[in-house]
Amino acid sequence: MTVTTTGLTVPAASGAASFTPPRLAERARGLATDPSEWLHRVRLDPRGRWYERVHQDADHEIWLISWLPGQSTGFHDHGDSAGAFAVALGTLEEQRVSAARPVGAARGVGVGQARSFGPGYVHDVRNASDAPAVSVHVYSPPLSTMRRYDVDAGGALVRLADESAGDW
Repeated sequence: MTVTTTGLTVPAASGAASFTPPRLAERARGLATDPSEWLHRVRLDPRGRWYERVHQDADHEIWLISWLPGQSTGFHDHGDSAGAFAVALGTLEEQRVSAARPVGAARGVGVGQARSFGPGYVHDVRNASDAPAVSVHVYSPPLSTMRRYDVDAGGALVRLADESAGDW
């Protein structure tokens, strides 16, 4: 996997209300619909998802991720950060799980669609299609930790690992 940090033209947010999950989805969707901002950055890597942080300030960060068919995140959360992702190209699937709810059916997320979530939301995102995909992800506050999970035979979450910002 490749990580590169570079600037991106991102409109300034106005106050804490700008970083609610629905507003994060709006920001992700806005960037996803403007290929001039991201198309030249996309890289496809058969070894794993390719991602690049394209913006970070004290309040939020934005990542661009490209996916080849079959690539996925595995079950994970975003620590204390709220977030959203929007599909810019192709189709992704999201599968959600929580301590109170077994693994749900995978939901398709197509071009221009977004999913948003609060802290502690556990999901797996994958490219189950036959074509590459690109997505835009926005997190607030910027990611400091992520936790990786598996789901046991009974549908319960099993915490596998904790990662900190320096790990990715």
